[in-house]
Amino acid sequence: MPASSSSSSFPSPNASAAVGSLYQFFAPAGVLAKTHPAYEFRRGQLQMAQAVEEALAEKRHLIVEAGTGTGKTLAYLLPVIRSGKRVVISTGTKNLQEQLFYKDIPFLEQALFPNGEGRLNVCYMKGRNNYLCKKKLYDLTDQPVLSGLEEIEQYRAIAAWEKTTHTGDRMELAELPEASALWHKLDARSDTCLGQKCSAFETCFITEMHRRAMESDIIIVNHHLFFADLAIKKETEDAGNVAGILPEYGAVIFDEAHELEDVAGSYFGIGLSNVRVEELARDVEGSLQRNRMYTPALSGAIKSLRERSQFFFSVLPPGDGRFAFENRREFLEENGEEFLSLTRALARLGAELEKMPQKPEEVFNFERRAQEIQTHLMFLLEDDNPNTVFWIERRRGGRERNNVFLQATPIDVGPILREALWSKLDTAVLTSATLAVGGGFAYARRRLGLEHASEVVLPSHFDYESQAIFYVPPDLPDPRTPQFAAKAADLIRRLLEITRGRAFVLFTSYAQMNEIYQRLLGELEFPMFLQGDAPKSALLEEFRLTPNAVLFGTSSFWQGVDVQGEQLSAVIVDRLPFAVPSDPVVASRVKAIDAEGGNAFFDYQVPAAVITLKQGFGRLIRSLHDRGLLTLLDNRILKKQYGRVFVESLPNYQRTTDLKKVEAFFGVG
Repeated sequence: MPASSSSSSFPSPNASAAVGSLYQFFAPAGVLAKTHPAYEFRRGQLQMAQAVEEALAEKRHLIVEAGTGTGKTLAYLLPVIRSGKRVVISTGTKNLQEQLFYKDIPFLEQALFPNGEGRLNVCYMKGRNNYLCKKKLYDLTDQPVLSGLEEIEQYRAIAAWEKTTHTGDRMELAELPEASALWHKLDARSDTCLGQKCSAFETCFITEMHRRAMESDIIIVNHHLFFADLAIKKETEDAGNVAGILPEYGAVIFDEAHELEDVAGSYFGIGLSNVRVEELARDVEGSLQRNRMYTPALSGAIKSLRERSQFFFSVLPPGDGRFAFENRREFLEENGEEFLSLTRALARLGAELEKMPQKPEEVFNFERRAQEIQTHLMFLLEDDNPNTVFWIERRRGGRERNNVFLQATPIDVGPILREALWSKLDTAVLTSATLAVGGGFAYARRRLGLEHASEVVLPSHFDYESQAIFYVPPDLPDPRTPQFAAKAADLIRRLLEITRGRAFVLFTSYAQMNEIYQRLLGELEFPMFLQGDAPKSALLEEFRLTPNAVLFGTSSFWQGVDVQGEQLSAVIVDRLPFAVPSDPVVASRVKAIDAEGGNAFFDYQVPAAVITLKQGFGRLIRSLHDRGLLTLLDNRILKKQYGRVFVESLPNYQRTTDLKKVEAFFGVG
C-alpha cells in the first residue's frame, strides 16, 4: 500500500534549492515572470501553491477548486518538488499526462535551471496496453498471422519502430490507426504477460517503465492506472502478499479529481464478457499451434468453451445498452445448466492445460486466466453484496456481432476509498476547476468518503463578467417534450448566425444530437462536424483549422477539450445534464441514498449535473483573451427550485434572457 517516502528516492538537492520560496517563484518579478515573457501574477496560483505545501508538510488531505486560468499545474508541481517526497500525480486523461511530461516539466526545468545545471527526476506511466510487447512481436516475426495488406504494412512499421524506440509507447506511432486490430495482438496486456520468466523480460518496455518509476521522484499516471494499482494492492493485501504497479509514494495529487468516483467504481468492480472468453480461447489456440502442442483433447476443450460461452451469453436477459440484472436468482433457476456448463468448460480447459507435459511458460498464464474467469462468473451470478449493483451492457461488435458484458459495480465507493486509500496515505490533494457545488465540497466528500480534509475555493484569473455572456431563452418548451427539438433547432440557427458559427453544440444524448443536426443540415451556411463521423482527435483538429465551423457532440466533448481564441466563440448546451435515471448504477445510488434517509435528487443527482454543466461551459473561456456566448436551452434553471444551485455554482458570467443583449455582445443588429 502507499507508504511514506522515507524508503523512496528524494528529489535531488539542487532541484529543491533551485525552487527557492514559493513567493520568489510566483511573485510579480519572480522566477516565473523572468522565464515567461507573457506571465501575469495570479494571486490564486500562489494561494493554491501555499495550500498544497501546507498539506504536504502537515500530512493532511486537501480539496481545492482552482478556476480555469489559475495555473494549477505549476501551483502543485512547485510544492511537490520542495517537499522531498516521492509524489504520484494522477490526471484525468493520457493527454493531460503528456502535457505535464512534455510541456510543463520541461518549462519548469528551464525556469529552475536556466543554465542547464540540473534536472527534475520525473517519469510517466500508462496502462500496459499502451506499450509494445517485444515477445509478441518476435513470435509474430517467426509465425506471421496477419490479415490483409493494411496489417502487413502496420506490422512493418511497428517492427522498424521497435528497433529505435526507448519507451515502446504507441503514442510515438502517429501513423498507427486508433482502432488498429494488429496493435491489440502486440500490446503488453497483463493477461498474456509472463513476467520475469519471459525471454524478453530484461529488455521489456514494461520492465523499463517500472525501473524508471523506481528511480523517479515524481511519477505521472492517469486515474485508470492509479486505481488499477490500488485495486491490485487491495486484492493482494487481502491475500497477505501486497503487490502493485506503482512503487511506494508519500503523496498523491489528483488533477481532474471530479472523475474519481466513476473511475474508482470501475476498478473496484468486476466485469466479464463473451469477448474476454473468446480472447482466452484464441490465445490458447494460437500459442499451442505455434508451439506444435495443440492436441485433440485441447481442441475439444476450446471448442466446448466457445460453444458454452455462446449459449450462456445468448440466454442472458435481453435489452439495449446498459440495464440492471436484478433477477439473477430467477435467471439461475431457469438457466442453471448453461451457467454450470460454462463453468465446467472453463474447468475442463484448465485441467487439460494443467496436465500438459513440458509446457511453455505462457500456459501457466492461461490456467490462471481460466480460473479467474470462472471465479468472476460465479461472483457475478451468485454474490449478494448489498453495496454492489449487477448489470448488463450490450455493445455492437464487428461483423454484426453482439458483445455482452456482465458487470458488478460498487454503489458507494466512499467506504472502499476510506479504507484502501485515505486512511493509508499521508497527503492527497484533490483539484479540479469543477469540484465545488454551491461554493462547497460536501458532495465530493460524501461520494468519495473523504472525511478530514482542508478546503480551498479559488476564483479564476479570468474576468468572466466581461468575457462571457450566459443566455437562457425564457420561452422554449421543456426539453423532455416532443415540441422541444424543432424550437431548439430554430433558436440554435439564430444563435449561430449571431456568432458566425465558431461553436460547440453539446447534447446529453445521441438521439437529440442527431435529430437537431439533421434539422440544421443544409440550413446553415457554416461547416458542420458531427461526433461519430471521425475520431474525436481528428474532429477537433478539423474544427480548429476550419473557419466558422460548428461541432455537434455529446459527453466526450464536455471535458478535456481545449480550443483557444475566436475559433470557439459559443458553447450551446441542450439541457441540464442530469444522468440518465434508468442507468443501473445511477438508479442503485439513488435508491441507496433514499433508503438511508437522504434526498437523492438534491444530494446526488443535482450536484452531479452541476459539475457536468460546469465542465461543458468550461470549454469556452480558456485564456484571458477568449470571449463568447454560453447558452443553456433548458429554462428549468430559471423556473425550478433546484435551478438556484446551478446558478450559484457557475462563475459570475454576465447573464441574460434577452436575445438582443446577445446580439449587442457580438455587435450584431
